[in-house]
Amino acid sequence: MEAFLASFGMVAIAEMGDKTQLLSFLLATKFKGRHWALIGGIFVATIANHFVAAFLGDWVAANVSPDVMRWILGVAFLGFAAWALIPDKLEDADKPSRFGPFLTTLVAFFLAEMGDKTQFATIALGAKYASLTMVVTGTTLGMMAANVPAVLLGERLAKYVPLSKMRFVAAALFAVFGILILLKVPFGLGTQ
Repeated sequence: MEAFLASFGMVAIAEMGDKTQLLSFLLATKFKGRHWALIGGIFVATIANHFVAAFLGDWVAANVSPDVMRWILGVAFLGFAAWALIPDKLEDADKPSRFGPFLTTLVAFFLAEMGDKTQFATIALGAKYASLTMVVTGTTLGMMAANVPAVLLGERLAKYVPLSKMRFVAAALFAVFGILILLKVPFGLGTQ
């Protein structure tokens, strides 16, 4: 359960103001009234992307010594904290799509997550926790928790949620997690 909760919380917060959340806003504006197709595309793309990332993390954990793994994970999470402080921009936002909303969203989200901080966080979480299923479920639901409101509420949400400030919350969460891993905190937050 810890793997699920840590994965969900980390990705849900880290996703606030992320380029894929900006992509959700953009797609909701572009495909008005097609919310469920967009949500389905986000869901399928996230499961595929995060499964591959968590599997890679799980493989790394099985093939790297626990002490080396602790340092890699601790430094990685501190790096994610710094990365979260950098505002995201959405490039090529106005390119027209000849595909429908589901396929457009599926491809755009899968590609946008490649090399994204939440994908690297999923790799690290997959390395940290033995439960690949809980990590993928948690990161996927965290992604959905951040992006479904963006799709359903669109631009109205931006008036009430200061997305530019959420990156500081995400940075703090990543930093705390990294420090706890490096310090070998005994209540389950160190490496397994």
